[in-house]
Amino acid sequence: MKICRHRMLILLIISVMSLSFCGCALWDGRDGTGPRVVLTTGFDENEVFRIEKSSCTFAEIMVYMTNMKNQYEEAYGKEIWDSSYNGETLEENIKNTVLARIARIKAMNLLAQEQGVSLSKEELRKTAEAAKIYFESLNETEKTLMGVDEALIAEMYEEYALASKVYEYLIADINPEISDDEARTITVQHILIKTYSLNENKEAVPYSEMDKREAYQRALEVYRRARNGEEFASLIAEYSEDENGTYSFGKGSVEQAFEEAAFNLGTGEISGIVETTQGYHIIKCISTFDRDETDRNKMKIVEQRRKEVFNEEYSGFVEGLTRNIDQELWDSIGFIEDSAVTTSSFFEVYHSILDS
Repeated sequence: MKICRHRMLILLIISVMSLSFCGCALWDGRDGTGPRVVLTTGFDENEVFRIEKSSCTFAEIMVYMTNMKNQYEEAYGKEIWDSSYNGETLEENIKNTVLARIARIKAMNLLAQEQGVSLSKEELRKTAEAAKIYFESLNETEKTLMGVDEALIAEMYEEYALASKVYEYLIADINPEISDDEARTITVQHILIKTYSLNENKEAVPYSEMDKREAYQRALEVYRRARNGEEFASLIAEYSEDENGTYSFGKGSVEQAFEEAAFNLGTGEISGIVETTQGYHIIKCISTFDRDETDRNKMKIVEQRRKEVFNEEYSGFVEGLTRNIDQELWDSIGFIEDSAVTTSSFFEVYHSILDS
């Protein structure tokens, strides 16, 4: 159940980059759909890629990358860029995810055209207002190094808004019935005795067989004390190697062994020793049904079903789209390293105006 803080931070950075309104990736190799990216020449100056007749410029890429870079430095410090995940630096990951993210927006705008979806006058007014606010927040160095003007920012906001609108349009009539049993959320306490350690790169290294046997003996001691009626919260404080002692969750959100053991408990019952990839657990059921959490889980399931319906429509649409990338220009792109470039409010300004 526990993920080390360093690894969790990296996963957070990777996951937060995905678009809230679309789970499918468009670009080369990300989801395996559609034709491969064609590497070619014949691009306009500063044109990074083209999907059909819709193109993305160097400036658009830099707006996304610069704002993401500064957001994470504000939250976690500049040392965050020393981290890597699965052999890829965080800078490389953000760069590749920005490419996929903008490509999705471009493709979804093409889909909107096919579906006859467009922005209203009020929506266009709001995107123009947001563009004016964001552009005026930039200093001259930022404008120059990102290569932007107010018209480009307005166009980017319009494309983002239209991508969101076509998603909402296509899922508008999708309202599946979700039963209490399907969405049932339970609450448990647990004690974790780990069977792994972390190396100098913060990667999990499984215990040796001897260390694992010792961990099992500790878990067995905890289990016996819990069965003998000792206060479970005190045992958590004394033994558990998870910073969280209580979890509420539904089916499909934790490892199968943990889920199966937990869902088979009645309120107040204690499991035997349950082994997962994290280690040995002793679980106590606090509640077999949490009404509020179950209702929230229903909403999550409904949203997931909507995304699945949209992704089916979207995947079929993008499969036939022609995509071309200026590989040389793309390879040359990196973070802007200038102390005067601190802008981080591109997404915040958009949501403050468009969501109001």
